[in-house]
Amino acid sequence: MNKLTIIGNVTRDPEVRTAPSGKVVCNFTVAANRRKKVPGQPEADFFRVSAWEQKADLCAKYITKGKKVCVIGSVSVHPFTTAKGEAAANMEVLADEIEFLTSRQEQPQIDEQTGFQKVEPDGLPY
Repeated sequence: MNKLTIIGNVTRDPEVRTAPSGKVVCNFTVAANRRKKVPGQPEADFFRVSAWEQKADLCAKYITKGKKVCVIGSVSVHPFTTAKGEAAANMEVLADEIEFLTSRQEQPQIDEQTGFQKVEPDGLPY
């Protein structure tokens, strides 16, 4: 069985495109923090995620950079050779299930005209 569960934050806004087959795909990256910090090791792991068709449409609509998500899916590894001739591989998660964990209250309200986040006076630090 090939199943991976990731909970983390989206590192940048998702990219949506149409594959040559005509199906819509949404790609994004999730940063999952490590529980134990080991000196010399990164503190987070980054996972490339692909969501297809209806899931792609939902991800494009509701996911933005910084949002917390849970992704469950299968992992595939794609080996390739770098321009320097070195062997490398890309790991990708094919999303079977995606849950949006950032609540509506936590989502920043963006002013349509200015493009800035609305802030209530009580929320200011001074």
